[in-house]
Amino acid sequence: MALRIRLRRPAGPATPALDTEASPPTPGEDAAPPGDAALPAGPTRRASPTRRAAAGVLTGLAALLVVAALVAPDRLAQAGPEAVLRIPVEALVAVALLLVLPDRARRPAAVALGLVLGLLTVVKMLDTGFFVARDRPFDVLLDWRLFDDGYGYLADSAGRATAVAAAVGVVLLVAGLPVLVALAARRLTRLVARHRTGAARVVAALAVLWLGCALFGVRLAAGVPVADRTASTLVASHVGQVRAGLRDRAAFAGELTADAYRDVSGDRLLTGLRGKDVLVTFVESYGRDAVEDPALAPGVNAVLDDGYRRLRAAGYDARSGFLTSPTFGGGSWLAHATLLSGLWIDNDQRHRDLLAGDRLTLGGAFHRAGWQTVGVFPAATQPWPEGKFFGYDRYYDAEKLAYQGPKFSYAPMPDQYTLATFQRLERDRPHAPLMAEIPLVSSHSPWSAIPKPVPWAAVGDGTIFHTASTSTAGNRDIGQRDAAQVRADYAHSIEYSLGTLVSYVLTSGGDNLVLVVLGDHQPAASVTGEGAGHDVPITIVAKDPAVLDRVADWGWQDGLRPGPQAPVWRMDAFRDRFLAAFSPEH
Repeated sequence: MALRIRLRRPAGPATPALDTEASPPTPGEDAAPPGDAALPAGPTRRASPTRRAAAGVLTGLAALLVVAALVAPDRLAQAGPEAVLRIPVEALVAVALLLVLPDRARRPAAVALGLVLGLLTVVKMLDTGFFVARDRPFDVLLDWRLFDDGYGYLADSAGRATAVAAAVGVVLLVAGLPVLVALAARRLTRLVARHRTGAARVVAALAVLWLGCALFGVRLAAGVPVADRTASTLVASHVGQVRAGLRDRAAFAGELTADAYRDVSGDRLLTGLRGKDVLVTFVESYGRDAVEDPALAPGVNAVLDDGYRRLRAAGYDARSGFLTSPTFGGGSWLAHATLLSGLWIDNDQRHRDLLAGDRLTLGGAFHRAGWQTVGVFPAATQPWPEGKFFGYDRYYDAEKLAYQGPKFSYAPMPDQYTLATFQRLERDRPHAPLMAEIPLVSSHSPWSAIPKPVPWAAVGDGTIFHTASTSTAGNRDIGQRDAAQVRADYAHSIEYSLGTLVSYVLTSGGDNLVLVVLGDHQPAASVTGEGAGHDVPITIVAKDPAVLDRVADWGWQDGLRPGPQAPVWRMDAFRDRFLAAFSPEH
C-alpha cells in the first residue's frame, strides 16, 4: 500500500490536497521540461490577471520581433504590413529543430539561433541603408571603413554632437539587437516546450502550407510571396558576395597590367591639346536625374541652356554625353579613380590595389607629355599620401586653399572660392600649360546650405561669404525638411555649381581653356528614388574649334545638356577614348 502524506494547508480557502507521489502524464498531455518544471511541493499560487496579461504581451512582442527579424525586407520600398503575413521557412526549421533537441540542449540552441538571427538582422538593416545611400547591399568585407567616413560626414554636416549621438545609437543597436532577439527566441522556446504536441502540429501544418505556396507561387496582394525565405537568401547573398570579392581581386590584378598607353612616350601623347589648359572638373552628385527628372530638371536645364547661349556668344562651344559611374549616392573617389585610370573601380579593394600600382592615369599622361599637373581638393581636410599616385606637380588641399569664410554644411568652402583661388594661384601667373583635377563640393549632400554668388573680384580670402553667405534656398536644418524640400535643395545646389562654372569660363577662361565637366555619381535614393541608374552627364567646353573637331565621331550632342538620346559610355572607357582622340600619332 503506497504511503501518502497529506499536508495541512494554512487557514484560508480550501485547496485540494497535494501528493508527493507523482503520477505520469496521461497520453497526449504535455510534460513540462525540467528547466521550467513544476515547483517544489507547496501551496500553488495563481498569477494575477495583470501579470498574466503582461506575460502575454511580452510573448506577443517576442514573437513579433522574431518574425520581423525573419521576414523584414532589405529595401524600404518593399516594407509594409503584408510582410508579417508571410511564412518564414527558417522559423519552421528552427522550431522543428528545437522540438527534437533534448531538454538540456534546447535553451542554449535557442539563444544561439537568436544571436545569429539578431546579427543577420543588423546586416539586413545595413543593406537597407546602403540601398538608400549607394543603391547596393552592404559589403561585409569592404564597407566597414565607411563608418568612419559617415561619422566625418555627419560631424561636418550636422555637428559633432549629432555625429556622436548617431555613433552611440549605432553601437547600442548593433550590440543590443542580437541580445533582444536571443531573449525573444528563448522566451518562445519555453512556450514551445510547454506545448510540444500543439507546436509540432502547427509546424507540420505550416510546412505543408509553405510548400504548397512555394510550388504554386502564391503571393500577397502586394506581390510578396507567402512562402518566405528572406533570411536564408540574405545569408546566401552575402556568402556569394564574399566569394565574388575574393575572385575579383585576382581578376583585377590582371586588368592592372593591361594598358595600351603604358609605354607611350610623352612626345606622342596629347599632341592635339598642346598649349591648352585642361581642367577636369567633377561636380558632386551631378547625375542624370538632374537633367531628366521632371521635378529636378527645369531649373537645372534653364541654367545649362542659358549658360550655353552665353558661352556661344563669347565664342565657346560644347559637346555633351553620359557616362555610367561605378558608384551611386557617394564614394566619389571611386568615380575619380575610374575616369582617370581607365579601370572600373567600383569598390575600395580595387581602389587600394590601384593606388598601390603604377597605372598611367590621365593626369600622368599629361605630366608625361609636358603639362604641369595640379590637384585642387577643397574637401581634403586630412593628409592624403595616396594622392602621389596621381602624379600632381602641385596639390592644394583645404589647408593650402586657406579659406577664411564660413562653411556651407558639408562643403568647407564654396565652389566659387575654389575656382577663384585656383585661378589666382595658377592661371593668373605666367605658367606652362596646366592640367588640373578639381572636384567641386558645394552640391554635396545634405544640401542644407547653398552659397550665394558674389562678384569674382570680391572673392578674396572668402571672408565676404560671412556677409553674403547663402542663397534664399537652402540654409535649413537638415532634420526639418520633407522629401520634396530635400529634392528642391539638391536641384538648387546643382544650379549653383553649374552656374558658377559657366561664370568662371566667361570671366577667366580665355582662348586656350579646355573644360571637361562631369558628375561623379547620382545623388542618393532619397532624391532619385530607388532603382535609378548610374549615369552622369559629361561635357567638353572649348573656344578652339579644333578641339571639338577631334571628338566629332563620339556622337556627343551640342550644348551643355545631353538629351535622352545622347551616347552613354562606361566611365572607365573615357581615358582611352580621350587619349586616342588627342594623341592621333599613337
